[in-house]
Amino acid sequence: MHNYTSEFLLLEFSKIWEIQIIYGALLLILYSMTLTGNLLIIIAIFFDHHLHIPMYFFLMNLAIQDIGSVSVIIPKAIFNLLTNTRHICYSGCVTQVLMFVFFVGSDIAVLTLMAYDRYVAICNPLQYEIIMNRTACTKMINCVWIASFFNCVLNTVGTFTTPFCSHIINQFYCEIPHLLKIACNGSYKTETEVVLFSSTLGFGCFIFIVITYVKIFAAVLNIPSVQGRKKTFSTCLPHLTVFSIFLFTAYFAYLRPISDNPSNLDFVITVMYSVVPSTLNPLIYSLRNKDIKVALSRFLSLRAFFKRTNK
Repeated sequence: MHNYTSEFLLLEFSKIWEIQIIYGALLLILYSMTLTGNLLIIIAIFFDHHLHIPMYFFLMNLAIQDIGSVSVIIPKAIFNLLTNTRHICYSGCVTQVLMFVFFVGSDIAVLTLMAYDRYVAICNPLQYEIIMNRTACTKMINCVWIASFFNCVLNTVGTFTTPFCSHIINQFYCEIPHLLKIACNGSYKTETEVVLFSSTLGFGCFIFIVITYVKIFAAVLNIPSVQGRKKTFSTCLPHLTVFSIFLFTAYFAYLRPISDNPSNLDFVITVMYSVVPSTLNPLIYSLRNKDIKVALSRFLSLRAFFKRTNK
């Protein structure tokens, strides 16, 4: 038994340079879309005081977490592809696990809070300002960040206190299931239990969101306005769809037996839960939103005005 503590070798996408470039271009496109969409949301909400309400407060936090989750893993993968290397140092691998689990865990929690916010707004509108006041929303977000921090520390400690009998990770970043795969036999029981616990919490959030939306849909069906019903369904259904894709692909990646040989399916599944939801979230929650569009147009008009006055 040998405990590898210096560096790991990540997935070799292909021995053919042209195919590596294709993979790199794909990841770069997804990363650019994610950064652009989420940065636009943050700018719009931060600079427009009309959007300083609970729904957009949660949206801004979601955008920050989406940027964080992809920035932890994608730049390193693109760098490795362009430089034709596979190396990641031990501390870099620890950082990837710590930060990725932190951002993904907080992402799930914020999506749950967003569902609750919509439930209160639609099903209990008269009490909305009392329930979802600024103090309550701040406490909710603080709880999300604190709980996510403890969750990521627990997962990271459980993963890296085990000795590793190999340094080859068949994934393009340090993913916990693949790290457990190369852990020495019988040394990863604690982390397996932690993963199952985290998965149970994630599924509990999913059940909460489903129940919440069932109640929302039941309330919306009583709305006489066809346009109001259409607007609610067009927002809630994509939210539920993307969250379902994220959760079930993540479960498939984390809970299934890991093969000794990497495949394109492994890559697709990982991208589906680690990158795609962060790319789609801006399109679903904000960039189709009239208030966000108005806020962005105001911001861009203001910038253009200051540029003209400074000339």
